[in-house]
Amino acid sequence: MGRWLEHSVTTEIEAPADRVWEVWSDLEAMPRWMRWIESVVMLDDPDLTDWTLAAQGFRFHWKARITRRVEAQQLHWESVGGLPTRGAVRFYPLSADRTAVKLSVSYELPGVLAPLMEPSILGNIVTRELQANLDRFRDLVETG
Repeated sequence: MGRWLEHSVTTEIEAPADRVWEVWSDLEAMPRWMRWIESVVMLDDPDLTDWTLAAQGFRFHWKARITRRVEAQQLHWESVGGLPTRGAVRFYPLSADRTAVKLSVSYELPGVLAPLMEPSILGNIVTRELQANLDRFRDLVETG
């Protein structure tokens, strides 16, 4: 049994919530802006995806199930095998052409890695990377 770590990051995007949702919903395109994600494959079940993460010399693989979907408002998921993970992305319309996005991700640090990594140091690295990913997502949406 490993240790669970949680991270939340936010950004504001110059685009309506519907547009932001549309870009986010293309899960297979995530590797374009989420640097550590090597691939996302949609499976036959529309709520099930297959993920591969490659970072810092480690590779993790898991399937994730969407557990809650509210169009243009929020998307929640959790893993079903592989790397234990769960999270949510929420979209908050600030005006007709501006949306705040909050990404929250939790994952269990594998037991073999937990003793080797200081959670606060790893946490800072992951939080910075998630923020950079969300900022790349913002840039992608804003530049079309």
